[in-house]
Amino acid sequence: MELRTFIVEDNATIRENLIGTLEELASVVPLGWAEGEKEACTWFEENRGGWDLAIVDLFLKQGSGLGVLESCQQRGRNQRLVVLSNYATEDIRKRCAQLGADAVFDKSNEIDALVEYCLALGERSA
Repeated sequence: MELRTFIVEDNATIRENLIGTLEELASVVPLGWAEGEKEACTWFEENRGGWDLAIVDLFLKQGSGLGVLESCQQRGRNQRLVVLSNYATEDIRKRCAQLGADAVFDKSNEIDALVEYCLALGERSA
């Protein structure tokens, strides 16, 4: 099954590479992207049931990915919210889990794990 995915990432190069990788390897269909917290929160508010997966960076051009996580706490039970960050420390992982993140991946060394997560999520949804 294809995963309708929204990306919250302010670095254009990382965002484009991530989208390309996930489209190719994990049956991800990108719905769009946001560079800041307010823009992302507005998108999620307007598209409540229209997505399967959200991938959120913590440090954004405006605001924080933590605010995005907080705004998505009332999502549907089949909607998954993951964090992809360069700062995936144990404390950050705990805070993200408290705010409802389903998983946290480190940009520098856990991209393969993110792809595997997406593949498994797609298989469960099929």
